Amino acid sequence: MDLHLEHLGQTPFSDPGDLDTSTLPRDPRQLAVLVRNLIVHRAEGERVGWTVPEERGHDDPEARYVTEVLRILRVREHGDRPFGAERAPEERFVGTCRDFSLLLCSLLRATGTPARIRCGFAGYFKEGWYDDHWVTEYRLPDGTWRLADAQVLHHSYDLPFDPLDMPRDRFLVGGDAWRMCREGRADPETFGVDGIEDVKGLWYIRANTLADLAAAVGGVELLPWDFWGPEIRDDKALTEGDIALTDMIAAARTDEELRELYRDPRLTVPDEIGSYVSRTGYTAVRRVTLNRG
Repeated sequence: MDLHLEHLGQTPFSDPGDLDTSTLPRDPRQLAVLVRNLIVHRAEGERVGWTVPEERGHDDPEARYVTEVLRILRVREHGDRPFGAERAPEERFVGTCRDFSLLLCSLLRATGTPARIRCGFAGYFKEGWYDDHWVTEYRLPDGTWRLADAQVLHHSYDLPFDPLDMPRDRFLVGGDAWRMCREGRADPETFGVDGIEDVKGLWYIRANTLADLAAAVGGVELLPWDFWGPEIRDDKALTEGDIALTDMIAAARTDEELRELYRDPRLTVPDEIGSYVSRTGYTAVRRVTLNRG
């Protein structure tokens, strides 16, 4: 399989639809800045000097497909200006890290750079804490991969590294986080969603490991609160089988190994999944049928 071509292809989630990409820059950094100009994280109100409307904070991040994100951006656009021009906060899409990552991934693919999104944990938002996070991974001409976080390009983030070439020990993909905790090199209670007390631990690291597998080699870029299979929300619910299977994902070292694992029916994302509902504080669940294109 030609991996260059594989990660150039859009998925139903990343497909930009009728967006004219012919005038977009080809440089990953310029594209990341463009994405930063179009999206505001729903928790960034104080950073950007804007009170994020509650309904937007709930509703915008439910946009599962890039075409939905672009539709919302068009509705809020004021005046005639190039796509990607910096917008006032109220004209932007109100999203999460997954939205920054998926839109950047979409534009990279559309302009000739192989890309995918990765799910894991960021160790650069809060000292001693690994926060649930998504970033973009893009492939250089020499075949190596780099991690990029378009969200932290805002000037208020003061980070000691290049957001377009992030150290692998500052952002851990799900499998790496799982392996660190299983080997006793990290405490699973320091991995989760900051500010939500019961969303942390080994069960949550497993959830991100499965989501990362689906996005990286399965082409299924889920919302952060989606799930499939048994509903697991604490470490006690993990079975020996769950742990052994996640150990196998974490031990894989190549895309070929990960792709083979993803063929396991227990790991393959089905057409119908569960999704926790934002407006209920992620307690209620709705069933969602995915658009497979």
